Amino acid sequence: MNIETLLTEEDLQLVHALQLGPRLPWGVLGEVLDVHPTSLATRWRHLERSGLAWMTAHPVGHPDQMALSFHDVQCAPGRRREVAEAVAGMPDVFTIEECHRDRDLMLTVITPSQAVLTESVYPQLDRVPGLARYETAFCTRLHGSGGNWQLDALSPDQRAALRAAAGPRPESFARYVTPPPSFGPIVRALGRYARTTAAQIAEETGLHPATARRRLQKVLDSRTLSFRCEVSHRAAGYPVVCQWFARLPAADHDAAAAALSSLGALRLCASTTGRTNFTFMMWLRSAADIMTVEQAASRRLPGLEIRESVIIANIPKRVGWRLDPDGARTGEFIQPGSAWD
Repeated sequence: MNIETLLTEEDLQLVHALQLGPRLPWGVLGEVLDVHPTSLATRWRHLERSGLAWMTAHPVGHPDQMALSFHDVQCAPGRRREVAEAVAGMPDVFTIEECHRDRDLMLTVITPSQAVLTESVYPQLDRVPGLARYETAFCTRLHGSGGNWQLDALSPDQRAALRAAAGPRPESFARYVTPPPSFGPIVRALGRYARTTAAQIAEETGLHPATARRRLQKVLDSRTLSFRCEVSHRAAGYPVVCQWFARLPAADHDAAAAALSSLGALRLCASTTGRTNFTFMMWLRSAADIMTVEQAASRRLPGLEIRESVIIANIPKRVGWRLDPDGARTGEFIQPGSAWD
């Protein structure tokens, strides 16, 4: 079976709709898509069971709010998969990507503070057998992430209707606030399923329904979560994942991020510390698109000096969920740890 052909146009439209309004009622989604709400919910359950699409939420990772860091990992010969399995169980390692360049793995770590990274995550990495060394780069500005990217499956009128119904997305707010004390249990529930209701949270946590509803609203109002309708990149027709590492004058970073967002499926764009200071990742239709992106980026951004491009061979974990080699979700969710409490 060729997984790249598994998502139908109707599937892609539903995923796109949920990317725009991840917590909108089925009735609202059905009205915009002109599909009965029951049929829409049934289609979604099928996508979830297949692992080809899923709803999740995670700490947003903005550097003025929490610590977002990227780690290049080198493994002892022949032990990359063993190390990846060990690291996958670490709650604050949200994403793991395998590659075949100067590093074996790339990790995305989100912690409530840099102190948690130093006191908790580093010691865990130091104890992993077969992990030879790692190097850290800190995100100094997050320009875009997988929660920003959307499919191109809906008409402009449908997009406008869904945006109006959903209201402003968290990324559109200029100011972020401290996560509320009730953050931990709520983010774990929403990480498993971003459409979880207050009643379901009350049942899972033992909270009184009114308390669960109040705490959920506080978390939603805090704008400290990124809500995603995720999809298997292969099933969506993007079998190639590439990340670029570049140098760029700091004054040009915001404009560069805006320019890159128009070139393709931009899944990450960040300013960082380290030997390079700007990185971006895209999902691509083919390896030939790598050159196309680089040529377009060079024309639009003459100050961009690309130092390295890395093809990601496998994604064992994406924002908490374990994935299979085709990028489909398995049934295993590694929930955020006690530091978020």
